[in-house]
Amino acid sequence: MVESKLKKPDWIRVKAPVSKEYQGMHDLMRRQKLNTVCEEAACPNVGECWGKRHATIMILGSTCTRACTFCNIKKGRPDLLDPHEPERVAEAVGDIGLRHVVITSVDRDDLKDGGAEHFAQTIRAIRKKAPFTTIEVLTPDFLRKEGALERVIDARPDVYNHNLETVPRLYREVRPVARYFHSLRLLQKVKDLDPSIFTKSGIMVGLGEETREIYQVMDDLRTANVDFMTIGQYLQPTPKHRCVDRFVTPDEFEEYAKKARGKGFLMVSSSALTRSSYHAGDDFVRLKVAREAQLAN
Repeated sequence: MVESKLKKPDWIRVKAPVSKEYQGMHDLMRRQKLNTVCEEAACPNVGECWGKRHATIMILGSTCTRACTFCNIKKGRPDLLDPHEPERVAEAVGDIGLRHVVITSVDRDDLKDGGAEHFAQTIRAIRKKAPFTTIEVLTPDFLRKEGALERVIDARPDVYNHNLETVPRLYREVRPVARYFHSLRLLQKVKDLDPSIFTKSGIMVGLGEETREIYQVMDDLRTANVDFMTIGQYLQPTPKHRCVDRFVTPDEFEEYAKKARGKGFLMVSSSALTRSSYHAGDDFVRLKVAREAQLAN
């Protein structure tokens, strides 16, 4: 890989994080010895989100067993599981006073259940420590991990997110270990197991996909009864990662949003800076309102 020669447009430039609130969140995460995808994945929204005391906590260590070509998270031999991590996450959530928390993880193909029980323990610990906090999980695909999804669903998260990331044609290059239709089936199974849980999935654009392929992904997600779709601009984290094919314009993002809403999603977030957990708390409130309106009709 080489660094993209495309000039980053003005609409995706963000300010460096400097607020006191940001520093406070940073210090809290270090005290609790917690990882966040905000830092590990070099999210461009970290300044805004941490400034508002929002964070996406990453469990199961900081080293991933996969090597997706878009992702900045460290790859290699994974960390040992920390049995105290669920309690520390719950303490941090309580200390911050979060209304809504997003829990994600690295891929842990080395574990028999892919880390599903650790997700479940974390959800239960947060419920005990911060009973009024709503919980969103952003999980791996649990590929070839029989019964893993059921463990997470039994813990009753409020939102279940699993990202498709890109169109099926690009999987071999972008997500070489993952399987597109397995991920779709996982999302559908969440609804089969518990229809009350909101489901969510997202893709990046600017990886070389075609518009018709994006619309097909929308159709596939609706077939799987997914409630909420996110669409954001791919940004190359380092010269070692996949290059940006192009920068999608704000008008194109709006067109994607219109098309997705027309296909029946309860919610759509489509913009250059959209990420899976960007504005997740506010979006959860909107999801509940949208579902109530849908049921009323």
